[in-house]
Amino acid sequence: MSTLLARIGRRRAVQGAVAGAVALGLLLWWLLPLGEKPPSGTITFSTGTRAGVYQKYGELLRAALRKDMPDLTVRLLTSAGSQENVERVASGKADFTIAAADAVETYEIAGRPGADRLRGVARLYDDYVQLVVPAGSDIQTVADLRGKRVAIGLPDSGVRLIADRLLKAAGLDPEKDVVPSADGIDTGPGRLGHGLDAFFWSGGLPTDGLKRIARSGAFRFVPIGPDLVSALHASGGATRYYRGTNMPESAYPAMQNGVAVPTMAVSNLLMTRADMDPRLTRWLTRTVLDSRDGIGAHVHSAQLVDLRTAIYTAPLALHEGARRYYRSAKP
Repeated sequence: MSTLLARIGRRRAVQGAVAGAVALGLLLWWLLPLGEKPPSGTITFSTGTRAGVYQKYGELLRAALRKDMPDLTVRLLTSAGSQENVERVASGKADFTIAAADAVETYEIAGRPGADRLRGVARLYDDYVQLVVPAGSDIQTVADLRGKRVAIGLPDSGVRLIADRLLKAAGLDPEKDVVPSADGIDTGPGRLGHGLDAFFWSGGLPTDGLKRIARSGAFRFVPIGPDLVSALHASGGATRYYRGTNMPESAYPAMQNGVAVPTMAVSNLLMTRADMDPRLTRWLTRTVLDSRDGIGAHVHSAQLVDLRTAIYTAPLALHEGARRYYRSAKP
């Protein structure tokens, strides 16, 4: 009898071990897409200017990808911003990038090379338009920029696209009615009051390049009211991606003095090309969503990345790899 019980005990132990191994295998299959080893190789990610949010996000995403796909090399390329980023991916100079939705649609409307190959991976977070002037400036509205020295962003940036459109909506010619400067977030803030009367920026909140000058209390934001947003929408085209909103008082506390600032926002898209490997794109999409909190601890705007909204990558259709991830990870 004792021998029989021992055999039964061993059999149950073996069955338990097999069941545990099967459960572990299923768990690993769920955690690791398709149960395969992580993708390898090299990809190029176009970011933005060194003091901007795109660059910081790219650096943190690369670190997260290194953990999930240790054999994948991610090369980061700085850029002027959204317009250059879209062109780089469309032309094959980069594999992935972040760009504002209005810049993407502008590229598509113009019928630029490779526009039909562009695909969305995830909607990330919103860029807020930030028009900064010295605290004692007489500039109260965008229309007051007439005759002023204004930084309107680098030539291939999303900031330039927005600044030009805003000036026109306010009845100003960007080339004749202001003294334009091509300063971006790297140099513009430091020149305010020293060669510049105003500075346009469009980025996630808060942007490190502005946080430094915001602490001084020597600058303020010029409101961009709903009338200008309506005027932009009336002009048609990619302006439909602009939405009126308020920059919360918590964005730059010392600069806003507890007051929200009327402005407008546009969504940012993580994007690639249709020919990008679906398996790699699926893994990358998973990392983007899973690393939200880790990246968000350093890039505040990244905290807004959400599985329920990430799939809305208009004007771009979802890449097949991203689609597979969202289907497997329904909330």
